[in-house]
Parts: sequence; C-alpha cells; structure tokens
Amino acid sequence: MNVVVADSWRRVHPGARVGVLTLRDVQNPARHDLLDSRRDALEAALRARFGGWSRAELSELPTIRAYSAFYRGFGKSYHVLAQLESVALKGRPLARPTALVQAMFMAELESQLLTAGHDLDAIRPPLTIAAAGGEETYTRIDDQPQTLKRDDMCMADTQAVISSVLYGPDRRTRINPDTRGVMFVTYAPSGIAEDWVRRHLSVLREYVLIVSPGAEAEEVEIWGKGD
Repeated sequence: MNVVVADSWRRVHPGARVGVLTLRDVQNPARHDLLDSRRDALEAALRARFGGWSRAELSELPTIRAYSAFYRGFGKSYHVLAQLESVALKGRPLARPTALVQAMFMAELESQLLTAGHDLDAIRPPLTIAAAGGEETYTRIDDQPQTLKRDDMCMADTQAVISSVLYGPDRRTRINPDTRGVMFVTYAPSGIAEDWVRRHLSVLREYVLIVSPGAEAEEVEIWGKGD
C-alpha cells in the first residue's frame, strides 16, 4: 500500500502510530457461525475479567487513558469505552453487523484500539496520513457531511478523506456485502506501544481468517515513532 506520511501528522502527533492491515480474497457474509461462537466467547471473557469493575476503573486501563486524553482535547469521550462498559459491565451483546465489521468490532473491544475498515477496491492510492487542518470535508459512513476538526488524525486517498479518529470511516470506501478486499486502519495516539498495535492487527487478521480462510493477508505496516 502506497502511503505518504504528512509533516503535519509527525509534528502534531509525535508519539502516535497508525497501523494498516490489508487482506484480499475475503468474504463478507451477513453472519458466520464460527465467528459468532468466538464473539460469544469474547463477551464471556470480558465479563469474567471486568465483572465488578466500575466505568471509572475501566477508564484507568492504559489503552483507554491514552485514547481518552486524545478525545478530551476535542471535548469528546472515547466511544470504545462506552462499548466495553456495555458488553462487560451491563451484559449487553456486541453489535452484530456483517462478518468483516463484526471481526473488527471484536478486535477493537478485545484490545480497545480504534480501527476503521475500508473496501480496498474503492480506495484510490496513494494514501496520506495527516493531522487535519480543519477545512477538510467528507461524507461519513452514515451519509452525513462532516468537516474535520483541526489536528484530528485522518487518512485520505486522492479523492477525499476516508477516515478520521473523531468521526470514523467514510461512506464511499465503506465495507459492504460485496467487499472482496479489505483494509483496516488502526489509529493509536501517544501512549500506545507498537507491539500492542501489532498484536491487535494480528488478532483482527485471525478473526477475518475464520470467515475467509483462503484470504491473502499482506504484511502489517505501522507508521510513527521513527517508523
């Protein structure tokens, strides 16, 4: 994947990392029995691990602290914390979208690392990782227009922004039932180690291969901290 790292990203987010995992020849069914079983096991494991914890205690997890610090700078809260609280503390089920998106949600919940998913064939490279200037606009996955906040972390192809930390993936390159090539982008603010990003993307790859055992997974690439 041809990726350019803008000076703005290195200047504004010197301790951050962005990890990318791409897979080809994937399938994206509405559901998959074995993946559903792994999802149920993950939910049970999270409830066993965090049972009796409070939201405040979840907030002290190192991963959550790192993301919360980033979001707090924009007057927002980290939504993966709310999802972890919902599943682990309130006993609610994880969202059940198509298999590829479910795999992404499962990995996010397991490691608490923010990830955006894209249809690889809809992307127009090269890609650019940047800190937003505050004037960029794109169409969010919910089909609503969005102007980025200055200094948000984002990625764009030659046509437009495809995802940002604060507002998520775009609609044009969204994962859909016909997706046969997929790209996952993990945004990790300062405080998240490279090893943790690699582990997260390895777990995500494992989940995708449950659904698409014949998929071709390309090497994980990570930018940041001297690359």
